[in-house]
Amino acid sequence: MAGIDGDPDFVSIREYYAYKLQMRNDDESFLLHFGRLFQQYVVDMYVKLESQRLDYLRTQQEEFRKEFLQGIVDSIGTGEVRAANVGQRVFLPASFIGGPRNMRRKYIDAMTLVQKFGKPDIFLTMTCNPNWPEIKEHLLPTEEAQNRPDLVVRVFRAKLEELKNELLKKNIFGEVAAYTYVIEFQKRGLPHVHFLLILKPQHKMFILDEYDKIVSAEIPDKTKYPHLYRMVKKHMMHGPCGVLNPSNVCMTKHGCCKNSYPKEYSEHTIQTLDSYPQYRRRNNGVKIKVRKQKLDNTWVVPHNAYLLAKFNCHINVEICSTIQAVKYIYKYICKGHDRISFHINSDNPNNQIDEIQQYQAARWVSPPEAVWRLFRFSMGVIKPAIIHLQLHLPNFQPIHFKKHENLNNIVKNPRNRKTMLTEFFYMNRTDSVAQELNCTYAQFPDHFVWLAKEKRWKIRDRGDSIGRINTAHPSEGERYYLRLLLSKVRAPKSFEDLMTHNGVQVTTFREAALLRGLLENDNSQEICLQEASLFHMPYEMRRLFATLLVYSCPNDPKQLWTKFEAVMSEDFMRNTSLSPTEIKRKVLEQINGFLQSMGKNIASFGLLPNNFSFSDVDNQTRDVLAEKNIKVLEEDLNAISLLNLNQTHAFEVISKRVYENKSGAFFVDGPGGTGKSFLYRALLADIKSK
Repeated sequence: MAGIDGDPDFVSIREYYAYKLQMRNDDESFLLHFGRLFQQYVVDMYVKLESQRLDYLRTQQEEFRKEFLQGIVDSIGTGEVRAANVGQRVFLPASFIGGPRNMRRKYIDAMTLVQKFGKPDIFLTMTCNPNWPEIKEHLLPTEEAQNRPDLVVRVFRAKLEELKNELLKKNIFGEVAAYTYVIEFQKRGLPHVHFLLILKPQHKMFILDEYDKIVSAEIPDKTKYPHLYRMVKKHMMHGPCGVLNPSNVCMTKHGCCKNSYPKEYSEHTIQTLDSYPQYRRRNNGVKIKVRKQKLDNTWVVPHNAYLLAKFNCHINVEICSTIQAVKYIYKYICKGHDRISFHINSDNPNNQIDEIQQYQAARWVSPPEAVWRLFRFSMGVIKPAIIHLQLHLPNFQPIHFKKHENLNNIVKNPRNRKTMLTEFFYMNRTDSVAQELNCTYAQFPDHFVWLAKEKRWKIRDRGDSIGRINTAHPSEGERYYLRLLLSKVRAPKSFEDLMTHNGVQVTTFREAALLRGLLENDNSQEICLQEASLFHMPYEMRRLFATLLVYSCPNDPKQLWTKFEAVMSEDFMRNTSLSPTEIKRKVLEQINGFLQSMGKNIASFGLLPNNFSFSDVDNQTRDVLAEKNIKVLEEDLNAISLLNLNQTHAFEVISKRVYENKSGAFFVDGPGGTGKSFLYRALLADIKSK
């Protein structure tokens, strides 16, 4: 067996297990027929592979350092020349597939497509069908599809490639300008793919009759289209749920279907406000028996008849071109693994070692996903390519180096000073094509390609790409204003050139932005919030707004609040039980919490409407508010009556001091398992409840 990735005498873990999982006509493998034990084997082998990659990242932290060029120069000035003593460690980078940074980068990259090409037009989901003939014919009589994840993902990938051919080459919905798709593996379910398609302007849909040509939400004629009728009956009938089946998995605790089935009848397709269309569902009396219930058109999941008939699986198609908050759709398909929800504190490098440990603890992988990754199939693709453009202040370009290197040699190496940004300036000074194109930094990758090994830009011969300048938070000061300038100024030749306008040179990028009129009438804050509203969730928008109030000092905070109040309130607005006044109160309370963490108060910015009482939270810190919002569990209150004699004595002594408002310090001691935590919970429940 020769090595696939190069060395003929060596194979990697992935290559070895990919070889073991291969299906061969002349070499029947018993391993593939071990049932659930085979599933466990696949997962264990993938965990071994991923652990090896994480171990590499962990061990390499001792070898590699990252520091700004100016930081290295400053270190040399103090007499330090050993690289091992400067810089910070780097953990779980964005290049690690599936990590939190990687998933967030994919999401922001996908939203960059929206900024360039507009909102998506079609949202399509295809789910693997375990009864596909290609799967069934390779199963033994005693086997189930779920016990052959290798076979399932192979067939699913083949179907996915055929679907891509229909969408992107045959253009069955029209020519596609850009797309993104993500493959997901639910806990113990089948793989499915989410597609978002952005059509070219001449192929976009503006007439409701065009919707009906693409999407159907009705039971087809059984006589005219018998095959399509069977497919709709088998794959595209929801439920039944509601009164027909209250225990269905789609039912919420309020007794409603989370997907809002059954839908309403409609003689014609209707475009609703900021939602999927209300598709044509005529009350024609046609019913179909599904899972012991007779269902009509109100239970049909929207689909494309051609794709459904061709692929024989659940394939949901929706028109989404009129949805305003497209960030929710992109966030949904780029949410990453279900259990990766821990917070990354990237500001404290001493704690970053926990990122790998937390990732390993939170990661859950299904057998089909393990096989998918062992065969190195792509999990998510964005077309065209997104180029991440470096952003740094003068002499603050990040430099990666090994700990045994000499700092003087690092500084003297001219290659270390080259970045995408510095070479962008260089091209504008020396290259006639770049000068003629007169591009901004973000537009530059449209015409040039970055050669990472050579650290230079080259004229693009083929392919499409979109430039995205790395984000900068307003609290970063000069770096934020540098990004603002690079987004607006065409063909700058240097940092100094950015700080010069009409013959006048200033010393800071903020002054330069002001000189060029980019900060007039709070324009910079509006630009920042407008850009962020495309991909930030409401919680993040509220935090950003508070940061702008503190660090950017807008001239008219109330005008900014009025313009972006709706965006910052979206999540609370989805709660229909809240009145507009209650929604505004909750949003302002949270903004006030962010302001207090930065030493400010919302009252100083004039954002409270007249007759709007806010005194109950004005002087409370976020910690106090968080404590007040903790719900007291009934079981903790009941614990008071279950205390033993010693616990009861401690409870009475401590609670008496609390209720008499007398000071006191107590130390509860005892071996493990004697009920100390039980006593603590009872005390807290009693005090919080009162």
